[in-house]
Amino acid sequence: MKRRVKKHLPNAITCANLFSGCVGIVFAFQDNLVIASYAIFLAAIFDFFDGFASRVLNSTSCIGKDLDSLADMVSFGFLPSAIMYELLLQAPQTGISIWLNFIAFLIPVFSALRLAKFNTDTRQAESFIGLPTPANAILIASFPLILEQYDGLDRYILNPYGLMSFIIVMCILLVAEIPLMSLKFKNRDFNKNFYRYLLLLFSAILILFFKFAAVPVVIVMYITLSLIQLKFADDTIMSGSHRKSA
Repeated sequence: MKRRVKKHLPNAITCANLFSGCVGIVFAFQDNLVIASYAIFLAAIFDFFDGFASRVLNSTSCIGKDLDSLADMVSFGFLPSAIMYELLLQAPQTGISIWLNFIAFLIPVFSALRLAKFNTDTRQAESFIGLPTPANAILIASFPLILEQYDGLDRYILNPYGLMSFIIVMCILLVAEIPLMSLKFKNRDFNKNFYRYLLLLFSAILILFFKFAAVPVVIVMYITLSLIQLKFADDTIMSGSHRKSA
């Protein structure tokens, strides 16, 4: 019995991620974007814990990896695109073809490319290449919640040209050859996890004070710290090679 639980628990949590995404899609197309956004956050929690359970129980499998990607495609690919589509419909449509609203569905296309690359790219064992789909989805999920939290931001967030430009930029980041750090802690060594601890600390502070409005800042900070970490890692390697050659 314990062996069966150990084997199937991570996949069960992944299925909960998928279920959350499906429910969120229904709410998104009913124009209940707040509940749809919460569904993305719930799916992200399940996505974290399925990997955590898999590592703790030492229960990895090929089907688990593929199932995780399929669940992520729904929860972090299609669901955020449905939210963006509804936001575009809420934006002023003056002088804009209604067909341009379908640009929102580039998000699942590029998310699929991102997830396919992740499953076959051996470079992504320790870090990510390109923006992870959960990070992109969480950023999109923050928009309806920010609109709910603050009055008067409609003119900025519901700008059709801004939303379309945002979609294009995020799609590029999903497949860009940009190394970004993983938030998986393999040990508690402070020096090796310095940038992860720094990100978590500042994220907690920002979210405490600004709630969902902090999410865009946290995502930008995540990308920035990843690039800084990469820069220092390259400098360390270069200095080490110079010492050896000397």
